[in-house]
Amino acid sequence: MTTGHRRHRVAAMVLLLALLAPLGALGQAASPQTALVNRSVSQEATPANAGPTWADDAVCYEVLVRSFADSDGDGIGDLNGLTQKLDYVNDDDPATTTDLGVTCLWLMPIFQATSYHGYDVEDFERVDPDYGTNEDFERLVAEAHWRGIRVILDLVLNHTSRNHPWFQEALNDPASPYRDWYIFSEEDPGYPGPWGAEAWHRSPVREEYYYGVFWGGMPDLNYRNPAVTAEAERISAFWLNEMGADGFQLDAIKHLIENGQEQENTAETHAWLRGYRSFLDATAPEAFTVGEVFGASPFLLAPYYPDQLHSYFGFEVGAQILNAANYGGASGLVSTVEDALDQLPEQRWAPFLTNHDQPRTMTVFNGDVGKAKLAATALLTMPGLPFVYYGEEIGMVGTKPDERIRTPMQWAAGPGNGFTTGDPWQPLQADAETVNVAAQAEDPASLLSHYRRLIQLHTAHPALAHGDFVPLETSESAVAAFLRQSEEETMLVLLNAGTEPAGAVSLSGTETGLAAGTYQMTSLLGATTTADLAVEADGSLPDQVLLPTLAPLTGFVFQVQIKAGR
Repeated sequence: MTTGHRRHRVAAMVLLLALLAPLGALGQAASPQTALVNRSVSQEATPANAGPTWADDAVCYEVLVRSFADSDGDGIGDLNGLTQKLDYVNDDDPATTTDLGVTCLWLMPIFQATSYHGYDVEDFERVDPDYGTNEDFERLVAEAHWRGIRVILDLVLNHTSRNHPWFQEALNDPASPYRDWYIFSEEDPGYPGPWGAEAWHRSPVREEYYYGVFWGGMPDLNYRNPAVTAEAERISAFWLNEMGADGFQLDAIKHLIENGQEQENTAETHAWLRGYRSFLDATAPEAFTVGEVFGASPFLLAPYYPDQLHSYFGFEVGAQILNAANYGGASGLVSTVEDALDQLPEQRWAPFLTNHDQPRTMTVFNGDVGKAKLAATALLTMPGLPFVYYGEEIGMVGTKPDERIRTPMQWAAGPGNGFTTGDPWQPLQADAETVNVAAQAEDPASLLSHYRRLIQLHTAHPALAHGDFVPLETSESAVAAFLRQSEEETMLVLLNAGTEPAGAVSLSGTETGLAAGTYQMTSLLGATTTADLAVEADGSLPDQVLLPTLAPLTGFVFQVQIKAGR
């Protein structure tokens, strides 16, 4: 399918979803909790832009503040420690190669919370004292913006902590105005959550039950109540307009509004997100939003467009990148990206390799640096807004329980491994003495240097950041090839996911969008030689071998420039 056909198909799909949105709501019965819905489920979808332009060329870096850098020796990472490390993230000097060069920070929850991870919030307007103060956050934002880094916050709107004053008042006083901010039932409704776990939890103070889809410590908010929506909007405006945040990662959004036993992706959830997006567009039009719809394929994500959040995480694309690197088959990777492009608006999805809920990438690869490099190359040359989990760039390991996926950043050898002068809140991984930033920073062959180079290419070249994606045919199943094209330039990417060298791999393709002629390929990554690329009069690529051999588990990026036309 050509790029032009792909665009028309996406536009048609989006229009169809907009027309069907009201029809899908007709069969929804009123929730037994309350009949009041703040926003009509029949609200029609309207066209929406893709979001602030800074996101077009961005690479985002996910950070757990608790585990990044400790400034005061208490063993817990904090905002001041992160501020001190911003030059590692991006020093705002294109001439240097000592920084990652990422242009966006995603901070996992920083609000005052009950648990270490922050997803059970007790106060939405206060930085957790473990991390510092609101003033520390404002200083971080100022320093980040000076370096060209945007800061987005993990905003947990689905639920609160059971220790939140709202819930405590609702629990203890049935006449409280906060009572209808949560979902209570006099009898146990008896059905479990969507993954089979307990969803209705017995009250500790009387014979009744409350709804908490994740666990009893995180009761769900009731967005059928307009007051809850108004408060969510007020909190959002506070962090965007008063504190300087650039947007939000919205956690667990598919659970926002349940309809009885229909607990995911309800029509009312989509309607609520439309209203929330309209509010943000009016209140903070440059704010960027990315949503977590855990595990969703492009097909399941499609109903969240065009006018809800700007972007959503591409779980399936990330899984296919890991599979390709681990098992050597490249065809599934390309087809998954094509599927996403067919079903979702361009540039409005965000791939990653792994995040804070999954075993770390290097653990998935059993310590194979070659696989990690190949996966990084795929992530940062394919379409979408890429996210990198802190420590992924040096090959940190970690698996369940969750605390061991979120261990402190490994900066250097020695006591505290550069993270703290005290006792770290979690023991660092066993390899921290050898796998760390200091050990890789000056090594051009290291995983860290590879990430730095790829991020620089992604942010500097529009074709890689937001160009069209044109897959090519290859003679080897372990090799993927594709063009990335913008108005300014064309890039050719080759990925050998096999564990053996691939010799004399031929490429071909139709409707590349290139004019007829001979093109010179200049290596930007993975090869030291140049080659020529021939394009026929109809824009197709005849079978041709560009390199005599492709090293195993290696990615190649070429800039394609015409030498002679026809």
